[in-house]
Amino acid sequence: MPDIHVSAAIIHDEDGRVLVVRKHGTTKFMQPGGKPEAGENAAQTLARELDEELGLKVDEAGLRPLGRFISAAANEPGHRVVADAFALTIEADTVTVQAELAELRWITPADLDTLPLAPLSVEHLLPLAWPGAV
Repeated sequence: MPDIHVSAAIIHDEDGRVLVVRKHGTTKFMQPGGKPEAGENAAQTLARELDEELGLKVDEAGLRPLGRFISAAANEPGHRVVADAFALTIEADTVTVQAELAELRWITPADLDTLPLAPLSVEHLLPLAWPGAV
């Protein structure tokens, strides 16, 4: 199964909600992030993607590394996603939908049963975001 390497962010707001996004032409919500460009490390990739997709300027040094996680890709059948994940906390009103994003939502554990979510989010990232709640 081919691998797709990405950087992804678990972004909390001041109320403990977690940000998920949905790209144009897709149905699944996922953590913001994306694929590296040539020469980028995982933190550089994430900082660039957050700026491009959400207008969020972050300092790479402020990203808390969480590890590398593997799941089935949400939008590329037959592929796996290999994600380097990071955490950060921001104010909810500092992000806006840009670039390839169609929608963003701030969710709580109560949203998990009703929102279509990417396997990586369900299996790895949201359990890290809300330990004991997922």
